[in-house]
Amino acid sequence: MDLVSVLEEPLKKALGPATAKVMAEHLGLHTVGDLLHHYPRRYEERGQLTHLADLPMDEHVTVVAQVADARLHTFASARAPRGKGQRLEVTITDGSGRLQLVFFGHGVHKPHKDLLPGTRAMFSGKVSVFNHRLQLAHPAYELLSGDEEATETVGSWAGALIPLYPATAKLESWKIAKSVQMVLPHAQEAVDPLPDSLRDGRGLLALPEALLKIHRPHTRADVDDARARLKWDEAFVLQVALARRRYADAQLPAVARVPKPAGLLTAFDAMLPFTLTEGQQKVSKEIFDDLATEHPMHRLLQGEVGSGKTMVALRAMLTVVDAGGQAAMLAPTEVLAQQHHRSITEMMGELAEGGMLSGVEHSTKIVLLTGSMGAAGRRQALLDLVTGEAGIVIGTHALIEDKVQFHDLGLVVVDEQHRFGVEQRDALRGKGKQPPHLLVMTATPIPRTVAMTVFGDLETSVLDQLPAGRSPIASHVVPAADKPHFLARAWERVREEVENGHQAYVVCPRIGDDEDDPSKAKNKKKSSDADAEAEKRPPLAVLDIADHLANGPLQGLKVEVLHGRMQPDDKDAVMRRFAAGETDVLVATTVIEVGVNVPNATAMVIMDADRFGVSQLHQLRGRVGRGSAPGLCLLVTEMPEASPARQRLNAVASTLDGFELSRIDLEQRREGDVLGQAQSGVRSSLRMLAVIEDEEIIAEAREEAAAVVAADPELAGLPGLRTALQALLDEEREQYLDKG
Repeated sequence: MDLVSVLEEPLKKALGPATAKVMAEHLGLHTVGDLLHHYPRRYEERGQLTHLADLPMDEHVTVVAQVADARLHTFASARAPRGKGQRLEVTITDGSGRLQLVFFGHGVHKPHKDLLPGTRAMFSGKVSVFNHRLQLAHPAYELLSGDEEATETVGSWAGALIPLYPATAKLESWKIAKSVQMVLPHAQEAVDPLPDSLRDGRGLLALPEALLKIHRPHTRADVDDARARLKWDEAFVLQVALARRRYADAQLPAVARVPKPAGLLTAFDAMLPFTLTEGQQKVSKEIFDDLATEHPMHRLLQGEVGSGKTMVALRAMLTVVDAGGQAAMLAPTEVLAQQHHRSITEMMGELAEGGMLSGVEHSTKIVLLTGSMGAAGRRQALLDLVTGEAGIVIGTHALIEDKVQFHDLGLVVVDEQHRFGVEQRDALRGKGKQPPHLLVMTATPIPRTVAMTVFGDLETSVLDQLPAGRSPIASHVVPAADKPHFLARAWERVREEVENGHQAYVVCPRIGDDEDDPSKAKNKKKSSDADAEAEKRPPLAVLDIADHLANGPLQGLKVEVLHGRMQPDDKDAVMRRFAAGETDVLVATTVIEVGVNVPNATAMVIMDADRFGVSQLHQLRGRVGRGSAPGLCLLVTEMPEASPARQRLNAVASTLDGFELSRIDLEQRREGDVLGQAQSGVRSSLRMLAVIEDEEIIAEAREEAAAVVAADPELAGLPGLRTALQALLDEEREQYLDKG
């Protein structure tokens, strides 16, 4: 018999169809096991037993008393204008004093029936004052019977912690609590996913006991013990899933790619007009060591904005070309693919002229492949790939199409990993005769534990050193509503930068054409209350701001626009003119967020900066200060000073440390986002674990998981762990984990 059949029982059977329907629709809970893992978010204390004579104000109290009288009143109100509103007033006494209880509306029926004069009961609620008299509004109560039983009930009920559950308007916390109590006996049959040795070694509770204590704790210590255990479950099961993926990847065959002693890479390094940073040299060695092995590299390269990741990736690609293979770089947008193609071709100079008469001995051909290319250019690019003429291809999703064939694909470099789904990455990897090596790059710094959690199947390399010659970026918040003259000064600063021979970006959250007209938007996302005030107007738009600047504060300067809905050739032409210094100010959307490299651009003004995330602002800011002149980033906002949005912007302005900012970003977002709730469309599996706070548990769980998988890859001796993995890795989550 299946060990977990009881926990897999549908809630419909356990609780009835009506409650089960609400739980499924509003909380995503379908089985008894789901409900047992729907943990309380906090606990209220009913309070120790209190005498009516000394009730403290505004505190939760529990009293034992007798009903002296109960009266039902009807009254007229806005909700019940015909005098059909109902209020039940109950007076109770314990010999030391008297207290009024009050119940309203539909809530009067049960207490009116239960609380008859002479009835003894325990009452629990928050003490408030009405008409100069103390009262409890809608208190919880428990009727008491025989003396002995009453004494026992009083003790346990008064001292108990009241669990408060994540609830919805359709299902209050107390109803959820009641449902949990109904299924709690099934917790005894929960199969423990943790190996006995791990549990005993760390002094953790058994799973049934942890479930019992999280839902029905007697003390705060019970809650702490249960949390410690349940956090380990989440961390360990997830890390086992990732460890098994690492193990499976390590079993795959791959062609070892060892660079020639005096080949393309040597020729390229000799041409470089600067020395690689220590960080670049260290990370390159890690990558070269991986490429030289006969199973596929799976490495995440994360680095600060402008730390030289592209240089590291290019050297890896040249190594593979030296070894007779081909390398493909996958970029998320056409603008970025074109930018990478242009900058890599320029960096390589004559080494990128393979197959041409001007090509030198060690050279290769670099091709660009995007969806908008003309038929002739596309045909030639495809031919160069299948014959092996092109050693390096840079492209967008167009690289993934069926008709794209490689001669010998040895390395896939994925830029900005979070923009690609698993199917896309796997489709590209499937184009090699054997699985190619994989290098994933992200310029969004990720705290160590998040990297271990989200990208846990990849080895991680970090570039946190900026190349020599990079300039610092000064960042300032411009409070446009409080101090309009600050905004006027911002445009003066842009003009000054241009007069000094530099260029500037102005970034807006919206394009401003018919397609993104906010009045036509169907699904407007509700923002938090604090931010709602300034969000009453639509976000500022590129086309409007460009027009305003060209005819106002920046009149006389060459202003151009760039956004995602322009034709690819037009986008490329705009970027070329900006890179060549022909345009003074580029007004753009976040299409310039990653990879765009114009060293002469020194200033950036971000309009409605509060509409962007912390990491996104850090990315955008990294587009300036890429040359020898210092960079300037101005964050324009209309949000009030005390708002959370302003605090976010102040944090961005106060540090250039992307890792520090990513922690701030993560702390301000829901934990579920970290594990891809947005990407995968399923609820996060992290209900108890906090990725930032529980760093130690995650690191230890990773070590334990690696040891368990190394000893028993199929988990044959751990049926409970296998079951927990199956529950975690439903189809969608498995795909999300694959994105790592």
